[in-house]
Amino acid sequence: MRCSREKGKTHLLKVAYALSSGYKLFKQPSEMEESDLRDFLTERLIRLFLPLNNKLGKLYHTGAEERAECTINFSLEQTLKISFSKSSQSVHIIENKNYEQYQQTPVFIPAQESLSFMEGMLSLYDRYQMTFDETYRDLWSLLDLPVIRSENLQEKSKWAMEEIKNICGGKFIFYGGGRVNFKVKNIEYSVNAIAEGFRKMGVLSRLLETGAIQPGMSGTLFWDEPEGNINPKLMRLLVEILLELSRNGQQVIVATHDYVFLKWFDLLIDEKKDDKITYHSLYREQENNQLRVNSTHEYLEIYPNPIDEAFEALINNEIDKTMGVLGK
Repeated sequence: MRCSREKGKTHLLKVAYALSSGYKLFKQPSEMEESDLRDFLTERLIRLFLPLNNKLGKLYHTGAEERAECTINFSLEQTLKISFSKSSQSVHIIENKNYEQYQQTPVFIPAQESLSFMEGMLSLYDRYQMTFDETYRDLWSLLDLPVIRSENLQEKSKWAMEEIKNICGGKFIFYGGGRVNFKVKNIEYSVNAIAEGFRKMGVLSRLLETGAIQPGMSGTLFWDEPEGNINPKLMRLLVEILLELSRNGQQVIVATHDYVFLKWFDLLIDEKKDDKITYHSLYREQENNQLRVNSTHEYLEIYPNPIDEAFEALINNEIDKTMGVLGK
């Protein structure tokens, strides 16, 4: 997915993440009723979006005439469709087709890096009213899991973890309770002293280490602006890892407005390895300001593409400046 700012890409990720989170309810031993699912999804949306006064109806687009509807379809013919309006106290379940059978655990990595302030936050979040949405709490819970047994760690996960360790020059050590240090040989450093790009890569490595991300087994990986504060060398490795995870059965959905990050996918995709990428371009119609989406499997067919247009304008300005100097 790619789009310019203020097009709602984070909202789309969160909605998909919310509707993929039924495992929290279905893994409980008691019998589930539709009212349980309705209440769960309502609370989930509120905790993920933090609407004004914690009212579901505040998520409804001002001025819209119809009810908001959200539909998610899974690969094994499982479907969930919900709706709500500005006066709704809870979601209305329009369709539920075998949704309880989907029990994979999705992963959401927010745009803002959180390793640097993770210590103690999990217990604080569960006890007090916090300004962080629930994606952070979910991520902290996954990062705080124990390490998966080595025999259960997939080879591609081991490869990715080693690549991250090599490029960062060390390894992030998790002590529990959110305490994290960065270790180089036998010396440990505060995680706050480490570059934010390295911390982002450390999050991915830890999710692999705990088994929260297991290609072919875990739920979808949603990542909002993974390219943020990532240097060019890290960016290429990140794309290589995401592609490799995808080749081994991990669904990955990222939201970006970065040209270089997007272009690396185009350059590194390998059709011989059966790579498949769908690009979604979000835009607003000039006539009515309604949000629309165009989807394609070809990078060159992304339209509209304001990211590419902005980069092209930059290059053209540089050429004009250079030619102007040469012409003097």
